[in-house]
Amino acid sequence: MENIWNYFNLLGIIVSFIYVFSVIFLAKFLERFGKEASRKAVHILVCNWWLLAMVFFDSPIWAAVVPACFVVLNYLSYRFQLFSSMERGAGKGDLGTVYYAISLLILVMISFGPLENPVVGGVGILIMGYGDGLAAVVGTRWPIKPYQILGSEKTLSGSLTMFGASFLVTLILLAATGQSQDLIPAIILAVLATGLEALTPQGLDNLTVPLVSAGAYYFLFVL
Repeated sequence: MENIWNYFNLLGIIVSFIYVFSVIFLAKFLERFGKEASRKAVHILVCNWWLLAMVFFDSPIWAAVVPACFVVLNYLSYRFQLFSSMERGAGKGDLGTVYYAISLLILVMISFGPLENPVVGGVGILIMGYGDGLAAVVGTRWPIKPYQILGSEKTLSGSLTMFGASFLVTLILLAATGQSQDLIPAIILAVLATGLEALTPQGLDNLTVPLVSAGAYYFLFVL
């Protein structure tokens, strides 16, 4: 039985790399619609990797292989523009893609490890992927009511999208996994994530939003 699980975990790693590189390949075609469009496609779609992880992996070590590899690959891409479809460009000083992979790695090690509850990490990662990603798309395409907060430029349309997307992905994930069908956790986490996205400097929200959202879910509704 142990050998079967090892093969299943190994299959998970292969499927994971195929999925992530397929997303990057797709984003290359989306560059014709603009650099930001391709970047946000990667940002949104890569978060779905967590769903694959929940299916294939049964230990933090196996689950950590993919995000650990992408911590390194994303940093090399940031330095040398290896994957142009997910980079803003040289000299921007934005390590957001590296922070994204670090968040995945940290939440994998904690959620699949001592917590033994991958849904905890899933809450943070899906909020980051869909909430933050769609907020940037809507805020850039339809910049309604721009405002500044702590030196960062935001829009009301983007913040409302952040709240709505965060609320929906949290509600769906918790209901689908049988952890909760109550609206309260989704509302509270969506408000928290929206505030974090607004207050955190660009790029660093790929750390603060998933880690704090996952932590808040665990301490408020699981522990």
